[in-house]
Parts: sequence; C-alpha cells; structure tokens
Amino acid sequence: MTIGEKSTLSSTFDQLAKDFDNTNILTQNPTDASETSISDDATTDDESISSVEDLTAAVLDRKPQLPVTQADKDKAAKIKDEANKVLAKGNYSLAIELYSQAIELDPEKEVYWANRAQAYIKDEAYGAAIADATKAIKINPDYVKSYYRRALAYTAILRPKDALKDFNTVVQRVPTDKSARAKRDECQKIVRRLVFEAAIEVGEEPSVADSIDYEAMVVEDAYDGVRLESKTEKSDSGKYPKLQISLEFIMDMIERFKKGQRLHRKYVFTITIEAMKIFKSEPTMVEVDIAEGHTLSVCGDTHGQFFDLMELFRLNGYPSETRSYLFNGDFVDRGSWSTETALLLYAYKWLYPTRFFLNRGNHEADEMNKVYGFEGECKAKYSEKVFKVFSESFSSLPLATLIGKNYFVLHGGLFSDDKITLQDVKKFDRFRQKQPGQSGLMMEMLWTDPQPQPGRGPSKRGVGLQFGPDITKRFCEKNGLMAVIRSHEVRMDGYEIEHGGRLITVFSAPNYW
Repeated sequence: MTIGEKSTLSSTFDQLAKDFDNTNILTQNPTDASETSISDDATTDDESISSVEDLTAAVLDRKPQLPVTQADKDKAAKIKDEANKVLAKGNYSLAIELYSQAIELDPEKEVYWANRAQAYIKDEAYGAAIADATKAIKINPDYVKSYYRRALAYTAILRPKDALKDFNTVVQRVPTDKSARAKRDECQKIVRRLVFEAAIEVGEEPSVADSIDYEAMVVEDAYDGVRLESKTEKSDSGKYPKLQISLEFIMDMIERFKKGQRLHRKYVFTITIEAMKIFKSEPTMVEVDIAEGHTLSVCGDTHGQFFDLMELFRLNGYPSETRSYLFNGDFVDRGSWSTETALLLYAYKWLYPTRFFLNRGNHEADEMNKVYGFEGECKAKYSEKVFKVFSESFSSLPLATLIGKNYFVLHGGLFSDDKITLQDVKKFDRFRQKQPGQSGLMMEMLWTDPQPQPGRGPSKRGVGLQFGPDITKRFCEKNGLMAVIRSHEVRMDGYEIEHGGRLITVFSAPNYW
C-alpha cells in the first residue's frame, strides 16, 4: 500500500497520503488455517494477572437473561456449526462473532465457550481465551478441550506454571494424547529452568558479544560463499583487519539462504555484533526525514518468513541508498527461517545504517524466544552462543521511529498515562531494562493494542492494555502528529486504518499461521 498514489482507499487515508507522499506501508495477506481435536495446535507478574483475572471475572459473573428454549438451542447449534466452518477457513473475527451469537442463545453450553476460546487463541486474544475456557470448565469440568485451550493461552502470555496445571489435567484424563503430553513435558522444562535460573541469579551477566573475537575467527578453505575479507591475517600493527559488508556479500547470503545453506559462524557473529554497534549508537526514538527522490517503506511483523520477505523486496524493490525501509519489530519467532530473516535485516542495517531501520517488537525478547522458537532455531542451526548474541542485540534495538515529525511508529501502541509524550520516549533509557517485562513504558510500547471503544480497557491478550480512539486523538494532537503507525496484530488485508485515520496497523507476515 503506497501512500500518495491514487487508489480506491478511503478519503481519510487519501488525506494522510497528501501530507506524506514518500512513505510506503508494506503488507502481505496472511494465509488461512484450520484446526480440530483435543490437541488443536495453536501457535508474570501481578499486572498481567490482574488483566486476565478482570476478563475472567467478567465472563464468570455473566448470568442468563432469559430462559433458554429448545428453539434457541437448535438455532445456537446451527450457528456453532457455521462458526466451526468459518474458523477452519481462518476468519477468526467472524468465528468469534458467530460463537458469541450461539452463546447469547444458549449460554450454558460449554462447547460454545471452549470453541470461542480457540478462536480467540488464533486471534491472539489470549486473555479472552483464558476467560472463555475458564467459563467452559465451570459449566462442565469434564470437558477436556477447555483445559487444553486454557493451557495454550497461559503459555502464550508466559505463565508456564498455570499452563502446566492444565496440561497435567489433560494428560491425566487423556493419557493417549501425544501432542498434549509433549506440550506438558516442554512446559515442565520451562518451569524447571525458571526455578533453576532464579536460584542461581547473581546479577547482570557479562556481555557474550564482548567476549567474541569474531575478526580473528578463521573461515575454512572449504567455505564456498562470498567472504567479507580475502584472508584472516594480522596487520603490521598486530590487529586483524576490520571487516566490511558489501552488497555482493548480501546477495550471495540471500542465495545461500534460499538453498537452505548457512553462513559461517564468523559472519553470523560479525553481522550481529556490527549491527548491534549501530543500534547502540541510535536513540530510543530514531528521527528520520525523507529527502526528495527517496522513499521509506514501513513493514510490519515478518516472523521468520524469509521467502515472504524476499517477495516483499521483489515487489517493492530491494533496499538501496534511495529506497529506505523501516521494519517495525517481530522479525523472529513462529517462522522456521527466523535466523535468516534477522541476519538479512541486520546485514542491510550494517550496509545502510542511515537508510535502513529496525524497531524492537515484543518478540525480540528472551522469554518469547524460548516459547515461540527462535532460541531453539539458533541452537539447532548455529549454537547457544549465537542466540545469546542475538539476545543482546535485541536489547539494543530502538523502540520507536518518528518519520518526518508526522508519523510515530512503534510496535505495540499507546500508553496507560495521557501525560506520556514523545519527549518521554526520547529520554527513556532502554539500556537499563534489557527485557520488556509486563509493566512500564517499554512493555506498553511493545504490547498494547487499540480498541474501538473510547478510553482504556484490559488487554484481550492478557498482557498490557487497550486504548481507544480518544486516546489516540489526544496523543496525536498533543505531539503534533498526523498518525501513529503500529504492528503487533494480524490484519487479514495486511493493514487497517482505525481511530478516524489517526492509527494505522500494518502486518507483513502472510504465512503467519
């Protein structure tokens, strides 16, 4: 979607385009998916618990308004069947709407609540999924799918102890379910590791990146890729030559990745650490102006979808001195090509440090990487040390970008306090807080979501909060902005314009599910 070009978009968005005609918002449509069976695979602290418990309490307190007739039950069953078909086709919002209609007609049917919980999981509304699954359990404690789905939702919001209780219940009642047993075992490992890490915690760990002399690493003669330098020899001063990235190296790296080949570990460390040096030199909120004849394309979540990233570049053009990009977080996890995606984005950052930009997303965080796959992928393809260096680099990523003083770009959304301004973001010391946590400014920047209702509300995810159009309007007016651009949520059309044109959500992972 190109701002500034003539199209059939709404007049609200056309007005935005007139004010900023060198910016693109790049999106790709997510692919549909479906699920069934008990093991329907879907991919803390006090504040997150409060949000989840608020949602759950509201659901549990709900009472039937009128007696349920047989006609109501029959109609609800038909709507549920239609919702199941819609869910299988990947239209999660419509499925939620249909299950809600069935619940209105027959609110004491546990299947409807449990199925809506599954739709909420697919839609990443994990807090709402926990509330619905809990309601289903209250109606019928013997309906096992409710425990399984609640466990999935707890896992997604990083509450493994709660998830483990429910997985244990499923395994006890359905001992032949291999998927449930596997998820229970993995959850158990996470809980044990967290207990162990808490027991041995002695303060901040030393930098792994600082301990790696990547320039001294030798690339074997058998390595058949383009090299960052012809040979590894010390100079007369006794130092190894400084490595330089090149477009030739990046193009070769892309071809290697397409063939399923890996980079030499020297180059993995080199690219990651050199990019991290640049990130560390950048402010928490990077400010970008676009020169005449240049473009800047804003991309949403890519989630390890390397080949879709290639298609994005094919359609829109590869990065260059005049074609800039901003990737708005969540470029790892879920997809199986997260190392390739991250390394390519980092390589472009090294090549074009003032033309290529990255914001941090909520998935550029240790606990998310443990649960959603990036840590395991790093260990399988390279080593644990590679993951630790990536982890350090994630902690150095900027949290926001201000484009042309008009567009504020961040991964999640706005804040719990109207007093927060762009100056507060600029002053925030992101290096003192390596992980987002589940409260505070960084968490809100990476986790919050919009809602259509005015004001603020508990997060449907179970982490963070939701903010309404009045919050967005006040923030834009107070800070002299045209709009806020964010990502973080699936949009079936790749993007959505909300809050009266003041908020744009962009999502760029078409094969996310």
